[in-house]
Amino acid sequence: MHQYVIVDVFTTVALQGNPLAVFPDAVGIPAERMQLIAREMNLSETTFVLPARADGDRYVRIFTPINELPFAGHPVLGTAAVLGVSTAVDRLRLETAGGTIPIDFSHRRERTVTAAMRQPIPVREPYARQGDLLDALGLESSTLPVDAYRNGPRHVYVGVESEAALSRLRPDLRALAGHPDMAAICFTRSGDPEEAGDAGGSEGLEGSGERWRMRMFSPAYGVSEDAGTGSAAGPLAVHLARYGLVPFGKRIEIVQGVEMGRPSQMFARAEGNSRRLDTVEVEGSAVITARGTLLA
Repeated sequence: MHQYVIVDVFTTVALQGNPLAVFPDAVGIPAERMQLIAREMNLSETTFVLPARADGDRYVRIFTPINELPFAGHPVLGTAAVLGVSTAVDRLRLETAGGTIPIDFSHRRERTVTAAMRQPIPVREPYARQGDLLDALGLESSTLPVDAYRNGPRHVYVGVESEAALSRLRPDLRALAGHPDMAAICFTRSGDPEEAGDAGGSEGLEGSGERWRMRMFSPAYGVSEDAGTGSAAGPLAVHLARYGLVPFGKRIEIVQGVEMGRPSQMFARAEGNSRRLDTVEVEGSAVITARGTLLA
């Protein structure tokens, strides 16, 4: 038997944000069984916590219902919340297959944690199948160049003209599934100051003055749509800064999951310049929602 925790990430309100299953003590669970458990949990990701292998505090394996990921944002932050909610430590270093991720805690209150994670520096390239991708999304064009960023998963960014157009998107998921190893990230600037409030807010985090809306679609990763994609938030800050929509070093606010009824709120910042990135950081809150036991 193994204990697990359900944590809602990028929100302070239970049953909002992006849910995650965390197995805090996964010693003895083989990798093939981890994949079966992730399929059974049927969330966008499930994490399994193991003893550290190198310089971190724990080693974390991340599974979608269909594959293992080297790094993903909401699983790392959510796992850190589960491990850190009842401790007094200010920092955890979680080892992943994509590298060791430092997580700094800023607020704790009962079942809620707010923290910031420093993400792997993403590698960028133009996306070769731009036309096919736009067709699958039902769009004629993108407001910015369509670039792919890899920081573990690969995210491809498509700019949409307005929030209304973003909400109207009904992608052809079968066509999207023909784009392997990628998630389509559709984004637009937000003019609605109430959206962040709908996301439940983040303890100790105020609005940045730069608010963006985002949706993520990824049949290739076993997720039709994701409510809060932390690994995509950091590269979005990079993408916007690279093309001059926000300055490097500017902290932006990102709201996702609105159309799913699970609003999520993230904050991201990219430090550096167009030639060299120094750091990519994503902040958010998480709230523990449930605990259970896997009997199988």
